[in-house]
Amino acid sequence: MSDATDLLLPGAPDVRAAAIAWLGGLAAERRLSPNTVEAYRRDLRQFLAHLARTGANPDIPALIRLKPRDLRAFMAARRQEGVGGRSLMRALAGLRSFARHLDREGHGSVAALSAVRSPKVERRLPRPLPVAAAVAMASPDIRAGEDRPPWVLARDAAVLALLYGAGLRISEALGLTRRDAPVPGTDVVTVIGKGQKTRSVPVIAQVQAAVAEYLALCPYALPPEGPLFVGAKGGPLSPRIVQLAVASMRGALGLPESATPHALRHSFATHLLARQGDLRAIQELLGHASLATTQVYTKVDAARLLDAFDAAHPRARAS
Repeated sequence: MSDATDLLLPGAPDVRAAAIAWLGGLAAERRLSPNTVEAYRRDLRQFLAHLARTGANPDIPALIRLKPRDLRAFMAARRQEGVGGRSLMRALAGLRSFARHLDREGHGSVAALSAVRSPKVERRLPRPLPVAAAVAMASPDIRAGEDRPPWVLARDAAVLALLYGAGLRISEALGLTRRDAPVPGTDVVTVIGKGQKTRSVPVIAQVQAAVAEYLALCPYALPPEGPLFVGAKGGPLSPRIVQLAVASMRGALGLPESATPHALRHSFATHLLARQGDLRAIQELLGHASLATTQVYTKVDAARLLDAFDAAHPRARAS
């Protein structure tokens, strides 16, 4: 971590030094994403600043002596600032991680953190796209009128085909190398997911054809170890470009703003489940660490069926 990071953290020098070591370990040893590490750093900074405002001296002994009421006061203050339950839950997880680091380094246990419950957060249900819209998004035809090079349209279609046809995260699709391209004859692709975990995902013929079409039109020579998907100047493709491509399709397809690249991954899971796909198999395909994460889709499917009932069933209309 840089000296600039040190300056952004309130508190005594011992806390700042411990925080820098902890954040460095999150990135190097636990391989958390830069966004997660930055979020944890921001949460710790806000907590230390809160302690300083209340007159406490945020050094390590003060942290060890914290009472549950100190944590609850911080959470209440953040609530008053409009921070939601998910962000509070993440902040508490980050503080607990920092406390474990202090304990491992021999400073002692922050007992107050184990006495504070995580805020309850209602799980937001994914919003799957209609099948026809998901299929259209993964086709270059929907953008045929745009003033874009054909290879760019084919590239975007191939990326979206991997999201909907194989259930990949956008980071997983953009992390593929040219060597790993799922072209015709390659019916399985290995991707690196969250926590640097690898998994093998089957790739259907339509997705293979979309990737092959992109490669046939791509004007750049792609080295085997280089990125499969490249931007206009030949460098790695930015997720933002894919997000903008999807945004340009929403109007043509009459879709809401919730129709994002990640919604295609949700649609992959929901549509599989609607066709009696096995929940455990879908968990493996998505790379979810917990089956509970995948079980959200059972609620999605139930909600979709209830909507259909309310719209079409005679008893529903009569009530």
